[in-house]
Amino acid sequence: MIPIMISRVNQIDAGRLDIEMAAMLKEQLVKVFSLMKPGMLFQYEAELDAFLEFLIWRFSIWVDKPTPGNSLMNLRYRDERATEVRGKVRTGLEGPGLTVTQKLWYCIATVGSQYIWSRLQSFSAFRRWSDSDQRSIPQQAWIFLQRIEGFYKAASLGNLLIFLYTGKYRSLIERALRARLVYGSPNMNRSVSFEYMNRQLVWNEFSEMLLLLLPLLNSSSMKNLFHPFSKDKSSDSTADDNLCPICQSTPTISFIALPCQHRYCYYCLQTRCSAAPKFRCARCSEPVTAVRRYRGSTTPQK
Repeated sequence: MIPIMISRVNQIDAGRLDIEMAAMLKEQLVKVFSLMKPGMLFQYEAELDAFLEFLIWRFSIWVDKPTPGNSLMNLRYRDERATEVRGKVRTGLEGPGLTVTQKLWYCIATVGSQYIWSRLQSFSAFRRWSDSDQRSIPQQAWIFLQRIEGFYKAASLGNLLIFLYTGKYRSLIERALRARLVYGSPNMNRSVSFEYMNRQLVWNEFSEMLLLLLPLLNSSSMKNLFHPFSKDKSSDSTADDNLCPICQSTPTISFIALPCQHRYCYYCLQTRCSAAPKFRCARCSEPVTAVRRYRGSTTPQK
């Protein structure tokens, strides 16, 4: 058999697409029961996940068709145990699909084992096996489950390292069944473009950065920074001196910013000076060093 190299990125992306497809189906199914009693569907979440995984398996692998993710990535399963290829070898991608036994074991390993493990986890958490007395049966069962989980994670990590080196068998189930992913068509590229996804990720990171930085910036300081570049300078020079430069209203309690001698409302000026110790006048951009009560003629009330 001709040795071939299958893109590792395609295989990993196919697995992610299958997970996203199952999540989309689950979301649509949950909407169907949205008018039912709240929390009732949560009790059967494990059964719902197993049902959706079974549907994907039934209408893809069982009928010798690729899963949705594999189809988008131009991949299919091949029985690697078959050493003889029927017909003339041209691309190295020829080979029979999975046998009935492999398909059934694939369903048991992916659907059945995940359902049983999920139920064991929820049952042990509900019964509080971890808080039981030491040397009790529930405590020993909890320790046994934790060891199995740790062994599985270690084996999965080892399989991942081997997969990155050889490009074969992305999961322990595929390695145990000798079900290898190969290209379905030698002249077909993958059907998924990640250009939109990359653009969306860039905008998400940029918006998160802005949400983090904007609260740290002082609005008055930024306004004063861009004030020299403002086009409307004539309006500042001809503005009415009797109006507060901040709220553009006649001050009820007038205070003067020193040394520029511009009149402000008491609350406007005190708020700006408290927020920015180096507050600059909104009209002349000079730093305000002190404030003083205006002792001129009385002003009309607001």
